[in-house]
Amino acid sequence: MTAESKQYLIEYSRDAVENLRSFNAREQRIVLDAVDRGLAHEPASETRNRKPMRPNPLAPWELRVGNLRVYYDVREEPERTVIILAIGRKRRNRVQIGKEVWKL
Repeated sequence: MTAESKQYLIEYSRDAVENLRSFNAREQRIVLDAVDRGLAHEPASETRNRKPMRPNPLAPWELRVGNLRVYYDVREEPERTVIILAIGRKRRNRVQIGKEVWKL
């Protein structure tokens, strides 16, 4: 699944697509809209809802959308691309991604 933006191409990994399918239609739309709005321009710049993460096996960046989390990486070469790696739901200090629970 890809969607082209003005500055960055946005790609969804297979895992992220599967994660997204676990949400209801309303949550899916919220995530897709937030990704299109929040990551199309300067995805590697920290904002209130977009932060670099401490080293972890999941992803270097996190986009916060209410209690939903989008984990992604940014590549500048060969094309400017944001790769959505995982999408989960935050509950207290843990994030559920698919059937796995992560403490990030």
